[in-house]
Amino acid sequence: MNLFDVYPINNIIIAKAKGSYVWDDKGEQYLDLYGGHAVISIGHTHLHWVQRIEEQLKKIAFYSNSIKIPLQEELATKLGKLSGKEDYQLFLCNSGAEANENALKLASFHNGRKKVIAFSKSFHGRTSLAVSVTDNKNYIAPVNETGNVIFLPFNDEQALEDCFKKQGKEISSVIIEGIQGVGGINVANEDFLRKIRSLCDQYGAVYIADSVQCGYGRTGKFFSHDFAGVKADIYTMAKGMGNGFPVAGIIIAPHIKPKHFQLGTTFGGNHLACAAAIAVLEVLEQEKLLGNAVMVGKYLKEELSNIPELKNVRGRGLMIGFDVPESLKDLKKNLLMHQKIFTGEAKPNVIRLLPSLALKKRDAEDFIDALKEEIAVMSGSNNEPAVTEVNA
Repeated sequence: MNLFDVYPINNIIIAKAKGSYVWDDKGEQYLDLYGGHAVISIGHTHLHWVQRIEEQLKKIAFYSNSIKIPLQEELATKLGKLSGKEDYQLFLCNSGAEANENALKLASFHNGRKKVIAFSKSFHGRTSLAVSVTDNKNYIAPVNETGNVIFLPFNDEQALEDCFKKQGKEISSVIIEGIQGVGGINVANEDFLRKIRSLCDQYGAVYIADSVQCGYGRTGKFFSHDFAGVKADIYTMAKGMGNGFPVAGIIIAPHIKPKHFQLGTTFGGNHLACAAAIAVLEVLEQEKLLGNAVMVGKYLKEELSNIPELKNVRGRGLMIGFDVPESLKDLKKNLLMHQKIFTGEAKPNVIRLLPSLALKKRDAEDFIDALKEEIAVMSGSNNEPAVTEVNA
C-alpha cells in the first residue's frame, strides 16, 4: 500500500530531537525554527514532558469519557489559572480543526443562528465547517460549500460594522485568528478586535478567538487576543497545547451553558493527552517561557528589521513573519539545504518563524548569522535548484 500523496515533502528523515534541534537519520543536526507547524511549545522531548507521559502510560493510557477522569479537572484548573480565564469552561478534543468545528457548532446551538463571519486569508482547519470558514478555495470541496459564511476584509472595521447593520440578527458568530498563521503572520489590530467584541455584544453573536497557532503563550500573552484587552466568548486551542501529543480544546465563557450530547468526543481528554498538556503548562510556568518568547522575539524582530533585503517584519513574541523579494524566493529552501535550518512559509514569498518558546538567544543569533550569510551568497551568485518543501 502507498501513502496518499497530499504534501510535497523534503527528503529528510528526522530520527531524534531535543530542545530546538533535530537530527536526521544520517546524524545531521538542524535548528528547528518551525516547530512542526507551531506545535513544539516547550522544546522537543522536554524531560518533564517525557516523564509525565511515561508515568501516566504505566498507569492507564485510555478510557472513554463515560467515566470521571480527574486529570481533565487538573488540566482545567491549571489552564484557567495560567490563562487568566478561571471562570471559563473546558471542552477537550484532538485537533485545531476539531476545536474550531466545535466552537462554531456550540455558538450556533447557543443563539440558534446560522451565519458566520470569517476574514480574508483566514485558516481555521480542514474539517467540514472549519474549512468552510477558511479563505482558500483549494481546500473547500463541493460538499463543504455553504451560503452561511460571510468573508470580510481583515482589519476592516467599516466592512464589519456594515455587515452587522445589514445581517446582525442572523449572525451566529465571528471567528478570527489573533495573528493569522497560514495567511502570512497578519496581526489583528487591537481596535478591530475591540470592534468585534462590541458588535457581538450588541447583536448577540459569539466571538470565537482562534488561538490554535497564536495562543498558548506564543506571543508573550497566553492568548494573542489578550492584547486588545477584551475577552472572547470561546477560545480554541491546539498546536502547542501538547508539545507534539495530539490534544486540543475550547474554553467557553460562563454565560454559554452546556447541554448533554451537543458536543462529544471519543479520544478527547484521554489520560495521556491530559498528562502531556499538564506537563506543558507546568513547564511554561516554571521556566517562564512567555517572558522568553517576548525577549527572544524582540531580538529577532529587531535584527530582521536591520537586514535591508527583508521587508515588513511583523508578528509578536515567537510568531514572526517577513517578506522576501522575488530574487530571494528560494531563501527558505536554501536555509534548509545549506544552513540546516527549518523555517515555515506562506505564499507567495513570506518566511514564518514559529520556534519553541524555549528558543535560546544564542540559537536566535546563530539563525541571524546564517540568514545573513545565505542572503549574501544568493545575492552574489546563481542559486542551485532547491528541494521541494512542505507547504503548511
